[in-house]
Amino acid sequence: MKSNPLPTLLSAASLCIVLFVAANSSDGHFNKVTVREFELVDGTNTSRVSIKVEDTGEVVFRLRDQKGAIRVKLDGHTDGSGLVLLDQDTNPGVHMLSGTNGVKLTLTGPDGNKRVY
Repeated sequence: MKSNPLPTLLSAASLCIVLFVAANSSDGHFNKVTVREFELVDGTNTSRVSIKVEDTGEVVFRLRDQKGAIRVKLDGHTDGSGLVLLDQDTNPGVHMLSGTNGVKLTLTGPDGNKRVY
């Protein structure tokens, strides 16, 4: 079963709109919004998007499906960054890391075979 990316894209677009509207003052100037964690929920109060600074200091951006399962994870920290695209079983399909040890790309096929670059 393929996951429909439209709800995720709409959630991300909604996040941008909410941040812009919340930070916009009446005189048309953009003001900074400061929070420790941002969470966007859908009509059923299910978390769909979160941006959080973890206790380790890394910043993590997560996109979740309609059931709340993480489908996309993007993080940044002092050693580099990472991106994970998860399949219907929340297994990594694409895993990219960039850091002090160089760049690593792992692709996992539907059969579970991994190719590492």
